[in-house]
Formats: sequence, structure tokens, C-alpha cells
Amino acid sequence: MACAVLMLFACKPRTNTDKEVNTAKNVILLISDGTGLSQVSSAFYFKESSPNYSRFKNIGLIKTSSSREDVTDSAAGATAFACGVKTYNGAIGVKDDSTEVKNLVEIVSLKKINTGMIATSSITHATPASFYAHTVNRGSAEKIALHLVQSEIDFFAGGGLQFFNQREDGQNLLNTLNEKQFTIDTTSLNEFSTIKSSQKAGYLLAKEDMPKATEGRGNFLSKATELAIQFLGKDNSGFFLMTEGSQIDWGGHENNGAYLVSELIDFDDAVGIALDYAEKEGNTLVIVTSDHETGGFTLAAKKKKTEDGEEYSDYSEIGMTFSTTGHSATLIPVFAYGPGSEEFAGIYENTKIFEKILTVTKWGGLD
Repeated sequence: MACAVLMLFACKPRTNTDKEVNTAKNVILLISDGTGLSQVSSAFYFKESSPNYSRFKNIGLIKTSSSREDVTDSAAGATAFACGVKTYNGAIGVKDDSTEVKNLVEIVSLKKINTGMIATSSITHATPASFYAHTVNRGSAEKIALHLVQSEIDFFAGGGLQFFNQREDGQNLLNTLNEKQFTIDTTSLNEFSTIKSSQKAGYLLAKEDMPKATEGRGNFLSKATELAIQFLGKDNSGFFLMTEGSQIDWGGHENNGAYLVSELIDFDDAVGIALDYAEKEGNTLVIVTSDHETGGFTLAAKKKKTEDGEEYSDYSEIGMTFSTTGHSATLIPVFAYGPGSEEFAGIYENTKIFEKILTVTKWGGLD
């Protein structure tokens, strides 16, 4: 009888209990430059509505050190995301030995995946540049602009106009972009209906960097993210979009809490646009993270003084303090939503973001 029971169980079809990685069709990577956990926390205290960060269920942490330094910069940090390698501070799309390495735009474009870049800095700044350019020095803005023109990017929006039409070499890259089937606007974002039939679209809306959120930029980041999603998704072939809230980092460098928080809240609004689309579409992976933390930003009890001039900490009110005007080495949170989002839980190197994206999308490209 015992043998019969054993045979019965042996013949019963086995159920595969191994968790399979869901496949994402689209990826929206939102990078809040210079943002650590305290910066994220500020949205929960200072945003008037519920932060979109609270909508994530899968959360991890990344280690951000570059190849030679414990404290990374944006160039090495973004190259880790874009190319899957550790490199030295200041490097864009190259390995530690300065040789070029393929980036996500180059990899996925071969699979006919549409790609886009958005930034509140110049579009040639370190973070967006790492996804399409290769240079040993992040400061080579005109060279980086030329790389953008030569890349397979389908949509971009940000500042940096002067690096395209007021160049030292005399070239007007706006003409070259037009020749490459780009519809270019240097005045404002427009409606999707005006670029729907365009093959590619680009927006260069400031000579160098975009204005601060509080000084005239308005809802550029959210609107550009929504426009990019509509444009890149119009043919249903799949897309990769990188949106950067660049100036959170600048608020940290200035030790300017009000500047930092206003930029963080603006970024959180763009996160909401991405999540709304992902929830509706069903096959889109949204990843929110940062290259590093800036400023040693802390939310602490607000410092006040008594009538006698004695300082004390008021635990009923939040104050903002900083420990540095530079970057720090703290672990950085990663938030993920959508197909394959569970793969982003845990603690791992920042280069794993690149690898995980290729894994959950099956876009391939790893050597």
C-alpha cells in the first residue's frame, strides 16, 4: 500500500513553484539626482498631497561607490545605470580604463525599442549624457551634444541649446537634427497631436540649464514625461524613458532646503505621471532611484531660541540641516512598480539596475 501511494505521488504532475520574472514591455527610469532617504522623506512632510513615493510596494537599496572613489559623482553613478559598469568620477559611458562600453540606448535601439531622455538640467549634463554618449570628461558638453545627434534617441527634452547652435566648431546641430527627421522646438513643449506624425522629437528650452521649479519652469518635468510616454508609446513597439529631476542635487550643493524640497516635490509629480500610465497600461516597469545623495541632508527638530537667546530643539516642527556641500556615500533607495518590480528589492550595487532592466524586459545585450 505504501509503495502504491509513493508511486501515485511520483506520477502526479509537478507544479513549478519557482517564481518567474514577469516581462516588462516598457521601462520608465526616473532619477532624482542627489536624493537620499531624507530627501524622499521631505515629500511626506512638505507636499500638500500624498506623495507618489507611497504608491510603491517593492523597495531596495543600492551601493553607489564609483570604481576609484567611495563617494561617486553623477557621471559615474549614471554610467552604472546606463552601462552596467563601475567607472571613475567624471566619466561618461566609458569603463575605468577609458574604453567605451555600450549603453542602454545603443542596446535596446537594435531591438527597435524607442528611447527618450528628459532633464531639468542641460540635456548634455552628466546623467542624461551617460545614456547616449561616451567621453572621458563629463564637461565636454559640445562633444556630448554631437553624440546625442549621432545616437538613436527618439525623444529628448531639457536645456542646453547653446551646445547645439552656438558651438566653437561653428556647426549648427539643429540642422543636423532636422536632417535626422527630428521635429525640434526651442520655445516650449507642445501637445502630442502636433508631433504625433513626427518620426522623432526634441525640445531644447533653455540656453544651458532649465530654470528652477520656483522660477518659471512650471510643470515642465511632468508635462515632458507625459508627452514622451505618448510619443514613444505611439507605435506600441516598447520604449525606454529616462526622466531626471536634476536640480534636487543643486539644492543640496547649495545647502538650500527650500530649493531642494521644491525640486523633490516637482519630481514626485513626474513620478505620479509615470505610475498613472503604468497602472493603466499594465506592461510598464517604473523604477525610481538616484545616483547619490547630496548635502548630507537631514530632517531634524527645528532649532529655535528662547527669549533669553538659548537655543533649543522644537520636536513639534521639522527643520532641515546639512552636513556637507558635496555628495555623500549613503545607500540610496530604489522604488519599483510593474512587471518584474520584485527583482529590485534587496541591497545591491548600482550596476545591477542596468542588469535587472535587461533581465525583466528580455531586451538582452549583456556580454
